[in-house]
Amino acid sequence: MWRGSGAAALFFGQFLRAPATVGAFAPSSRRLARSVCAPVPERGEPTVVELGPGTGSFTAEIQRRLDGRGNHLAVELNGPMADALADRFPSVDVVHGDAAHLTRLLAERGLGRADVVVSGLPWAAFPADLQLLLLSAVCAAMCPAGAFTTFSYVHAIPLGSARRFRALLAERFEEVVPSRTVWRNAPPAFVFHARRPRP
Repeated sequence: MWRGSGAAALFFGQFLRAPATVGAFAPSSRRLARSVCAPVPERGEPTVVELGPGTGSFTAEIQRRLDGRGNHLAVELNGPMADALADRFPSVDVVHGDAAHLTRLLAERGLGRADVVVSGLPWAAFPADLQLLLLSAVCAAMCPAGAFTTFSYVHAIPLGSARRFRALLAERFEEVVPSRTVWRNAPPAFVFHARRPRP
């Protein structure tokens, strides 16, 4: 099982290969993971979907919060990261696939809609059509009272793509609340907590 420097080396290597899809040069910190995963309920049998889990910073926190309950589906487009994640977290259903097919991936497993969707995808790196495609897939896969969380790096705030994504969040969800800045992350980031996808 790999952790620490091994995970960081894999993450950085995949970032160099495909910076537009990996989106960062280092895994997220534990503090950011706790903030992003806060909506995962600590009781009941929820269905939690994780998009772009990378090397598992959010995966570990989701598993801690679930503590063996519910369903945890992790969808990773990067093959080496998906393989490594499956090895590290054998109890997580890791799929090497595309988040755009989220509704089908849930149906194939006999799961209903997701109660929580946690995203590690680099939204600010995506063009407008991909942002719309992926967020539409997320909303279609969520239950009416579902929660969606993702994050953005502070340095990306001025980018047009980041502003466009924030506007899209407000359009697709009834409530969007940004967190305080998580300074103990490289680079610093903040979290979007969105609830109740609009029809």
